[in-house]
Amino acid sequence: MSSDTITEPAPRLVEDPAELKVVPTRHYARWAAGAAVVVLIAQFVHGLATNPVWEWHVFSDYVFSETIVQAVWVTLQLTAYATVLGFLLGTVLAFMRLSRSPVLSTVAWTYIWIFRSIPMIVQLVFWFNLSALYKELGVGVPFGPVFWSVDSNTLIGTIGAAVIGLTLHQAAYAAEIVRGGVIAVDHGQLEAAAALGIPRLRQIRRIVLPQAMRAILPTAGNEIIGLLKGTSVVYVMSIGELFYQVQVIYGRNGRVIPLLLVATAWYVVLTSLLSIAQYYVERRYARGADRTPPPTPLQRARRFVTKEST
Repeated sequence: MSSDTITEPAPRLVEDPAELKVVPTRHYARWAAGAAVVVLIAQFVHGLATNPVWEWHVFSDYVFSETIVQAVWVTLQLTAYATVLGFLLGTVLAFMRLSRSPVLSTVAWTYIWIFRSIPMIVQLVFWFNLSALYKELGVGVPFGPVFWSVDSNTLIGTIGAAVIGLTLHQAAYAAEIVRGGVIAVDHGQLEAAAALGIPRLRQIRRIVLPQAMRAILPTAGNEIIGLLKGTSVVYVMSIGELFYQVQVIYGRNGRVIPLLLVATAWYVVLTSLLSIAQYYVERRYARGADRTPPPTPLQRARRFVTKEST
C-alpha cells in the first residue's frame, strides 16, 4: 500500500449518554388527524352559535322553567326507585340462579329470559292496563276465599305502574350483572371461609359481594345511565317526566328543536353527574386491589395549579 494513503480516524465512542442527541419521533399523521378533528369541532360549535334554527332564546326561557324542573324531578324519582328496587330484586334472582336448587335456578332463569325478551314499552303498557285483566287484587287462601281486596286502579296508580314496569325490567338485567360479578370472585376464598366456619350468609355479605363490586360497578353504572334515559319510554303512560313535558310544550308552541335541546341538555347533565358518582364509587371499591390509585381529575388539577403558582 502506498504511503500516501490517508486513513480515516476511527469513530469516537460516546460513553456519556448526556452527549447523545435525542430526536423525538414526528407523528405527522397523528398531527393531521388531530387538526382535522379540531376543525370539525370548531365548525360544529360555530354552527351551534350562529344557526338561528337552534333558537337559543327559547332554550334559555324553558331550560330552568318550573315545568321542566318538576319533570326532571319526576325522571330522577323514577330512576331512583327502579334502580334500588331493580337491583335488590336482581340480586335475589342472581343468587337464585346460582343456587343448587333446580326449582329456584329454573324460576330465576325463566324470569330473566321472559323480561329480557319483552320490550320495556310493552311491559309498561301492560302494567298500565292491569285493571283490564284484574279488576281487584286481594289477599286470601290460594285457590280459596279472598279475605281482603282492593280496586286495581286504587292500589296501582300511574306512577306505581311505571315503577313496577321499570323495576321488573331492570331486575332481569341487574341479575345477570350481579351474577357475573359473583362468579368472578375466586372460589378458593369461599372454601377458605367455609373452612374457618364462617356462616354462608356472612360469606356472601362480607367476602363475596365486596370483591364482586369491582366487576359489578362498571356495568351497573352503565345500566343505571341507560335506565335514566329509558324512563323517557313512560311517556306512553302520560306521566309528566322530562321527555313527555317537552313534547307537551313543543306541541303547543311548535318550537320543536329548542325544546328537544332542553331535554338533551338535562340528560347530558344528569348522565354526567351519574358518571362522576360511578367513578368515585369504583375508586372506593378498588382500594383493596390498588393500594396507590391514580390521582383523581380534581387532584391533578390542584397539582397543576400548585406547580404553576410555584
